[in-house]
Amino acid sequence: MIRSMTGFGSGRGAAAGEEIVVEIRAVNHKFCEIKIRLPRELTALEPDIGRAVKERLARGGVEVTVRRAGPGGSMAPRVDAALAEAYARAYAEVAARLGLHGQVSLSDIIAAEGVIRLDDRDADLDAARAATGRAMAQALDALVGMRASEGEALRRDLEARLATVEGLVARVEVLAPQAVEHHRARLAERVQELTRGVPIEPARLAQEIALLAERTDVAEEVTRLRSHVGQARQLLGSGEPAGRKLDFLVQEMHREGNTIGSKSQHAEISGVVVALKAEIERMREQVQNVE
Repeated sequence: MIRSMTGFGSGRGAAAGEEIVVEIRAVNHKFCEIKIRLPRELTALEPDIGRAVKERLARGGVEVTVRRAGPGGSMAPRVDAALAEAYARAYAEVAARLGLHGQVSLSDIIAAEGVIRLDDRDADLDAARAATGRAMAQALDALVGMRASEGEALRRDLEARLATVEGLVARVEVLAPQAVEHHRARLAERVQELTRGVPIEPARLAQEIALLAERTDVAEEVTRLRSHVGQARQLLGSGEPAGRKLDFLVQEMHREGNTIGSKSQHAEISGVVVALKAEIERMREQVQNVE
């Protein structure tokens, strides 16, 4: 089963007082590109997170956001006791010099700049690693599930388009001999007009027809197109990431369609080739979404 490259998943894990929330978003990308956002105190976990993603995902632009949950999240208040004492002495000194009465209150000290500040909360790295692993597993399961669901819709669409391509190729195969016969008749008629009734050698006319048939022969292109369609169907039914291979096959199918169009001198075949190339282009757009 093929998978889409887009999706979202989230998970939550806890261990020894550490609670971690992970969110993963994925979009289309030619390769597997991972961006990880996490608190500074958990920076050491970045390699583990990257490995976990690459074990489950082959392609896509992946954004992983990690945050600490629980009381206070990743921040904790810090008291600068030495600074508080300095403020208290300074307030007392000012009061004494000015002859003011009254005592400095706790609220006065706490309100002073720098006495209480929010810092990164210390982390138990081993507990955070365990909690992050659990959260990552949940988030990746959800992401892969969404990608698989969208991938099934892509598979059905691509299967239908492959059937359309196959039908158009079959039409070309039927029309090709008729095109040669049509050109033979036109050539014989044109020769008669130019020679004004003077007899010409049948062998010479047959040679010209043979050369024309060789120039317009599309049997090889038709065979390769059928082969590409068969290979694409196999990839759609496989359990492996198939996006890059499908992209290559669609490029090859487009090239064969171009060759058939350049060889053809028959209006009906040209019309079929236009429809064929349009369908292959629609497949190319869809394949860009496949992992």
